[in-house]
Amino acid sequence: MELNLRPISTIRKQTLNFENCPTKTSDEQIDVEKLVLRKYEDLHTKLKVNKNLPELLKEKHRNFLYDSITYLSSSYEVLDASRPWLCYWILHPLSLIGIQLDNRRKRAVARFLAKCQSPKGGFGGGPGQIPHLATTYAAVNALVILGTEEALNVIDRKKLQDFLWSVRQPDGSFEMHENGEIDIRGAYCALSIASLTGIMTPELFRNTAEWIVSCQTYEGGFSGCPGMEAHGGYAFCGLAALVILNKGHLVDEKALLRWLVQKQMKLEGGFQGRTNKLVDGCYSFWQGGAFPLIYSLLHAAGNTPKKHLFDNGSLQEYLLVCCQNPNGGLLDKPGRNRDLYHTCYTISGLSLSQRFVDTTSILGSKHNEVMSTHPLYNIRPDFVRKALVYYNGLGLPTEDQSAT
Repeated sequence: MELNLRPISTIRKQTLNFENCPTKTSDEQIDVEKLVLRKYEDLHTKLKVNKNLPELLKEKHRNFLYDSITYLSSSYEVLDASRPWLCYWILHPLSLIGIQLDNRRKRAVARFLAKCQSPKGGFGGGPGQIPHLATTYAAVNALVILGTEEALNVIDRKKLQDFLWSVRQPDGSFEMHENGEIDIRGAYCALSIASLTGIMTPELFRNTAEWIVSCQTYEGGFSGCPGMEAHGGYAFCGLAALVILNKGHLVDEKALLRWLVQKQMKLEGGFQGRTNKLVDGCYSFWQGGAFPLIYSLLHAAGNTPKKHLFDNGSLQEYLLVCCQNPNGGLLDKPGRNRDLYHTCYTISGLSLSQRFVDTTSILGSKHNEVMSTHPLYNIRPDFVRKALVYYNGLGLPTEDQSAT
């Protein structure tokens, strides 16, 4: 199914009305709208010459990501404790545009991630660093994407299970590392890791669903912990975690759906992460990725949607027109620098927005299509299937530590 661009006259009508009461927030919003509107106006001017626009710059993104495997600029020094994340942020978008690493690079990445694995189980942010649920999630995802037997065997599943027990709390929540912060990311990361690697048990996640449900706010989204503000990343984590637990029915899906659709920006077409915040390309996944999970809940309740419940055409428009660096890589919003994080999640959001069940809806030419991503794990579904078959075939690595 082909999608059409919004008329520029329609976009112009969506500018913010600050009702003669300007604030810092409204001033920032208006500045972003001006940048975005200029991008859309330039596009419509260029369409008079080139009818194939907008175009996903696949080859340039491929070069940016491929080069980042072996060389990163000094600006990435602040992410020294996030090196498994860098691996995942490179490998996943490459896989979505159909690029596989050669065997030599696959071995190099797998062996580097093996050095990040802690003797206690789990993965740290780099060699010798303490294990952390977030970097363990990233490392497991990266190894599953690599998909070789060497990569899949890097994970010490017994020690990984021990690590999960060490950060589990009596109320079912998870701290991000021993004596670390407790929030909904921990529950999602633990569930994603455990389900992908075949070490998930009822005892390990006793009370987890109830704790997650306590994080759903009056707005409808999920907060990091009970009593805080709803946020797009936390909303995805909470919903995905409950679906993994087969407890999605505990969500107030109507309230969540109402909150999600209100986060799509009228003029920009992309999503904001919280109320009164600016548009950001990464939320094309964190907010957009929640929709397929809600569709599954609605289907189970006999209310199957017939199409996307957000404007997937406007989202693709924002990602293709406003979030691409002409030299490769993607970004938060016009005026910002490209980076690996936003490249990963904008392409993930693009993938989700292009598909609804068996229907494919592409803005621009067929060239703009990217491959599917799994809405629970944000990995290609074929990689997820391979990992599930492989690890579940091994059985549980140890007796459950329910007394721990």
